[in-house]
Amino acid sequence: HDLQLRAGAQLKVVRPIDPKDDYVAAIGDNRKMLVFPIAELVEMTRGQGLQLQRFRDGGLSDARTFVFAEGLSWAMGGETGRTRTEHDLSSWRAARGAAGRMPPTGFPRDNRFD
Repeated sequence: HDLQLRAGAQLKVVRPIDPKDDYVAAIGDNRKMLVFPIAELVEMTRGQGLQLQRFRDGGLSDARTFVFAEGLSWAMGGETGRTRTEHDLSSWRAARGAAGRMPPTGFPRDNRFD
C-alpha cells in the first residue's frame, strides 16, 4: 500500500503487526499510556486517519502491538539489557482515543517501548 500524507502531516510511528497480536499500547509525549484492543483499529479510506490517543498537548511518542495475555514488555534503561513485563494492564485499558494514564514505574523516560 502507498502511504500519502497531507501537506504538513508527519508520520510518527510505523511498526509491523504480528497476526497473533490482539492489543495496542500507545504512549504520548505527555507521558500518558493507553492500552486498547487492536479490533478498535479500522482500515480507513485513502486520505484519512484515526486517533489512537487523545492529547491535550504534544502528540504520539510511540506505539506497539502485543498479545494481551503475555503482557506488555519493554527494555529497561541502562546497560543491563533487562526487560520488564507488565501483566496487570487494567489501569491503562480504555477505549481507543482516550487520554491514558502515567505509565508503570520503571517505564523508560524517552517514552519508547524498545
